[in-house]
Amino acid sequence: MLRILLAGFIVLISFTAVSQSKDAVIGKWENSSAEGRISIYKKGDKYFGKLYWIKDSKDSHGLVRTDVKNPDAALRSRPVEGIEILKNFVYKGNNLWEEGTVYDPESGKTYRCKLSLVNSNKLALRGFIGISLLGRTEYMKRIR
Repeated sequence: MLRILLAGFIVLISFTAVSQSKDAVIGKWENSSAEGRISIYKKGDKYFGKLYWIKDSKDSHGLVRTDVKNPDAALRSRPVEGIEILKNFVYKGNNLWEEGTVYDPESGKTYRCKLSLVNSNKLALRGFIGISLLGRTEYMKRIR
């Protein structure tokens, strides 16, 4: 009986550890230049990220910076702050989230993307075209 209880306890701990690691990316993150902050959250089984703060939220005329380079003309008047720039990430195991995209409001382009936790306070965000080798990695630090 003790063995059965112990085995059940080990299985329960294993499932808890897995579910915690899936959501380890959730939180607030700041880019390496400290010019932008993203809040990563979960909707259903997928992960998303919103640009909730930017250092230069106003342009040289004192107006709120808008998404002027967006290829969709209807979205060009929306403020850059508040844009959901990370979309549809799926947890793949080993601190890796893939199958998502990242939108760059500075260029108006959307790239394939993967996220990986270097450690609990450092996130690697790799945007790329085609294959991951053809891309760029931005490191972000967790904001507590």
